[in-house]
Amino acid sequence: MSDLPQYLESVAKTIDRMIDRHFVDKAGELNKASAHLLAAGGKRLRPAVVMLAADAVKPGSSDELLPAALALEVTHTFTLIHDDIMDGDNLRRGVPTVHVKWDMPTGILAGDVLYARAFEHICTVSAKDDAKVRAISLLAKACADICEGQHMDMSFEHRNDVDQYEYMEMVRKKTGVLYAAAAGIGAVLAGGTAVQVKALYQFGLNTGIAFQIQDDLIDLLTPSEKSGKDQASDLREGKQTLIMIKAREKGLDLSKYRRELSPADINAAIKELTDSGVIDEVKKIASDLVADSNRHLSVLAPSKERQLLMDVGEYFVTRSY
Repeated sequence: MSDLPQYLESVAKTIDRMIDRHFVDKAGELNKASAHLLAAGGKRLRPAVVMLAADAVKPGSSDELLPAALALEVTHTFTLIHDDIMDGDNLRRGVPTVHVKWDMPTGILAGDVLYARAFEHICTVSAKDDAKVRAISLLAKACADICEGQHMDMSFEHRNDVDQYEYMEMVRKKTGVLYAAAAGIGAVLAGGTAVQVKALYQFGLNTGIAFQIQDDLIDLLTPSEKSGKDQASDLREGKQTLIMIKAREKGLDLSKYRRELSPADINAAIKELTDSGVIDEVKKIASDLVADSNRHLSVLAPSKERQLLMDVGEYFVTRSY
């Protein structure tokens, strides 16, 4: 049985303590808004990837890199706050989204604060200066790519001809690059070789793409009370997910679901997509990405951490929330 659940729980507790120390109970409404989603929980997967990558390169090095692990979680949360604004979502991690609980300008500024503080934290890592510069560069590039990916995602809403290649490029930028940065940053700060850093970056990229594909499946298949998000929001908004693309290839018209959806409507859509083979086809694409990502880890010496990284990839495509 994999040790991954216990490992992720341990990392989450560590990151939660750091969030409490650095973000929670700060004076001022903007600080409270910035801390809102950070304090609402989360699986802390990106910090775990930072730490596993570091320990896979240099055993025991992750303890010194905790500020970088925190920086990845803070960066991720900044993107969530802004995504919720652009998507008009009301619920995240089981709590009202920041712009709903406060207002739109506060939501924008709360995300901006987290963006800045992510770099502030990564600068405090105990590592060689050249490694820190490379790590900061990786995070900065990831943030720029994420913005491009989000813009692509929004532009897709006005089209009904997005193909699989375009979708994969969008997901690579919107989600894949932050997992790639997490693994790459962990490797760089732990003193990894160029070969190790490249391999871990590619591992993170592939598993990150698979993570987003699974997220799209979760959006459709998992009830709100379990996922903490609005179920079938992608379907309702007509977002060009891989599910939508594969459905169109099979001649299915999902435009009838672009409205407020009842539980019965959602169940009908799930049945239609399952019976046509769309769900299974999308799941296979994600699984194949994870299988390919594990190939990149062969440059690392066998270790508990390398195995846990492989387990992370498997978890990404089997989770239900």
